[in-house]
This record gives sequence, structure tokens and C-alpha cells, in this order.
Amino acid sequence: MKVTIGGPLKLAFRPWVEGLENVPAEGAAILASNHLSFSDSFFLPAVLDRKVTFIAKAEYFTTPGVKGRMTAAFFKGVGQLPVDRSGARGAGEAAIKSGIDVLERGELFGIYPEGTRSPDGRLYRGKPGGLARVALATGAPVLPVAMIDTEKIQPPGKVMPKLMRPGIRIGKPLDFSRYQGMEHDRFVLRAVTDEVMYEIMKLSGQEYVDMYATAMKRQLSEAAKAEKEAEKAAKAALARAEKEQAEKEKQEKQEQEKQEQEKQERRRTEP
Repeated sequence: MKVTIGGPLKLAFRPWVEGLENVPAEGAAILASNHLSFSDSFFLPAVLDRKVTFIAKAEYFTTPGVKGRMTAAFFKGVGQLPVDRSGARGAGEAAIKSGIDVLERGELFGIYPEGTRSPDGRLYRGKPGGLARVALATGAPVLPVAMIDTEKIQPPGKVMPKLMRPGIRIGKPLDFSRYQGMEHDRFVLRAVTDEVMYEIMKLSGQEYVDMYATAMKRQLSEAAKAEKEAEKAAKAALARAEKEQAEKEKQEKQEQEKQEQEKQERRRTEP
């Protein structure tokens, strides 16, 4: 990936980086990043000398068809770990265990605490499961990461990417050793996650929204559906009104023609 994609990516987009010195030259560490674009998982590894293993949504590994198989082969080839975001606990546990295995090998583990891409460029509440549990189970330091402007390179619906310089800010490592052995305490998991999200917010300058991005996406989807249904209902009402108006005009015309015929008939019968 670094040779075939990373090099051309850096040459074409020239991403700027701050805080690269915070990434350890060796040993385990967690890179916890905001998530603005599909390309986040390409730009961050491209600017690092070390390999980063990310958690990726399970759909990248299970989509059928030729394109699906090619996507799955790519993500497996670069060592990405599938995670089921549908709520299947077994799959989530397997992903956490895989993340722990990566760190126990002394490697870099990348994760998006929001759980999905931001729907509007704002920073959303972090999910306390994966990040905090992996950090507390391994004792690995957490490096907050802010991706800047990556969502502007290829917005939804755009086929060709826009050539512009995205940015990456890497914060100083956060030590959560004070919570060691408390990875099953939900209040501790929440506290760890919120601390990381606060550091990401400071690095990114994003507006923070105290709700999950998945909930916001659901709201936006429902709002779009409601708007579409309202538009459909409005069109149907307009069509009915136009039909009624046309019928009314037809009846008026028929009545006028009838009256005209009666007038002509009276003229013919008059002495």
C-alpha cells in the first residue's frame, strides 16, 4: 500500500502533517482518529513509516460481486480487521480481540471512535466499546489524531477527487494506565473515550455534537424520507387539483356549448 498507493497519494495531494514526532518509532500505540472520509484510512498510513492496522466495517469484506471481492481482497491484503456494526456482540468481541492481538505484537492499531464517518463534518460522541477496552486491556498509549479537510476531496456523489491539501494533526500520547484492569467498568470506558474525543476536538477544531453519528445519520435518513414522502404527497395533491380544475373547466365548457346550442335553437324556432 505504501509503495503503490501511499507514494502517489502524497505526490498528488501533498498532505501536511503536524505532530509526526509523537508517533513512536517502535512499540504498540493506538491511533484514535476522527472520521471524515473513506480516504482517512489511506492518508494517515501514507504519512507514517510504520504499518497501521485499522478496524474496517464488515461490509467491506462481505459485499458480493466482483467489486466486492476485489474490495475484500484489498482490505485483507493491507491487514484490516472487519467489525460488524449491526450490534452483533460476537463480531464486536472478535474485533476487540484482534485489536489487542495487534498491539501485543508491538504494532500500531488505528480506530475511529465515532464508529462511522461524520455525516456533516462535525465531531460526534465516541463509542466507549472498542477504543477504551483495547487501550485498558493492553496499556498501550492512545494518540489522538485529527484528519483535516479529507471530506472535501471527494464529497458524496462526486466521481473525480478534488486536488487539494488535506491535513493531519497527531497529538501527544495519552496514558490511561491509572485505569488498568477496569476495562469492564462502563463509567471508566466512558471517561476514557470522552477524554480522547476532547483531545481530537482540540486538534481538529470541529464542532462537537453530544450524540452518536449513527443516530444522526438515522435522523437525517428519516428526515430525508419524510421530505421525500411530503414532496410525493404534494405532487399527488397538485395532480389531483389540476385534474379537478381540468374537469371543472371541461364541465364549464360543455355548459357553455349547451347554452349556445339552446340559443341557436331558439333563434331558429322564433317566428
